Amino acid sequence: MIRRLVRRVLPSAVRHRIRAGAAPLLGARAALPLLVMGVPARPPVRVYYGHPRVPAPTDRAHGGIVKFQDLQALYPNSPGRFNVLYLVSSRLPPGVTTLARLAARGGARFVLNQNGVAYPAWHGPGWARTNAPMATLLHAADHVFYQSLFCRESADRFLGPRRGPCEVLYNAVDTSVFTPGAPPTGTLVLLLGGTQYQRYRLEVALRVLREVRRSGTKATLLVTGRLWWLADEAASEREAHELVARLGVDDAVRFLGPYRRSDATAIFRSAHLLIHTKVNDPCPTVVIEAMSCGLPVVYSRSGGVPELVGAEAGIGVRSEADWERDVPPDTVEMAAAVLAVAERRAEYAEAARTRAVEGFDIRPWVERHRAVFETLA
Repeated sequence: MIRRLVRRVLPSAVRHRIRAGAAPLLGARAALPLLVMGVPARPPVRVYYGHPRVPAPTDRAHGGIVKFQDLQALYPNSPGRFNVLYLVSSRLPPGVTTLARLAARGGARFVLNQNGVAYPAWHGPGWARTNAPMATLLHAADHVFYQSLFCRESADRFLGPRRGPCEVLYNAVDTSVFTPGAPPTGTLVLLLGGTQYQRYRLEVALRVLREVRRSGTKATLLVTGRLWWLADEAASEREAHELVARLGVDDAVRFLGPYRRSDATAIFRSAHLLIHTKVNDPCPTVVIEAMSCGLPVVYSRSGGVPELVGAEAGIGVRSEADWERDVPPDTVEMAAAVLAVAERRAEYAEAARTRAVEGFDIRPWVERHRAVFETLA
């Protein structure tokens, strides 16, 4: 009798909420007085990620959009009917400020994942214009996740301090997928991961490789991602190969190109350590993926990377702090760090894996999103 009454009176969305939430705890008889007392049932969370389609895990994807992949199982992309708009600053859709305004007008809540900002050193002219929509979104959002302390500090500097609810939530990976394997035998294998959108990142890695080989250590370098720092991608690739030949390491470098996320673990397992040469990187997921696979990290001690690696999972090489120009780490010092890590690799590898599992696993990350979305929706 009570169940028939509930079906006649309650809308389907509210019935669903009672079945999913209140009914298992209270039973239908106890849930009915909530209706009589006027306590509204919360609608289910429906999330739109600002893009009509989120790439599948088997698709090639990089940057901010992979965060949507991590949430898809719990919250499928709902472009047509949503009550939470979730955006990542490093992968904003066209017309984003209009989208956020229309979503708010329709009653949706807005959550922003804030990565890095534009600044003169890496962006060049027009950096303030690039920051303008990010600043609008940062201050309009109902909740902001900063990917690192560095992300929050740089946003405060270039976008203005935020007054509303916000927190630091580091990027995360599935540590049950990104797992260590048996390290390769023989030659020391270095990995330059991610995508190579800045020439200096590749050049520093190549020069480090040359210094390591000059020390008498046999070493090779794997380079992932697109080579694209010039307007013409093919010209960037030609320049990369010319640089390899000029430095005399053409017999020790392999360009792997772009890769699917599903192939990432095998790539990490094919190396002994990650060399991360980017200056002021806000919160690179590639570093967390590498640590989860048991790879120590030798890196530019700048940006958010020191927050990820800590003192035990690798060695950072100082970089001059400067917003006006990127100053890469000294290649001789970085080569010395590579050799130091290689000498105690097993110790660093174990620490890297432990740090990833304890601090950057995907499950707490997803749960924190669920908690915020459920509170806002």
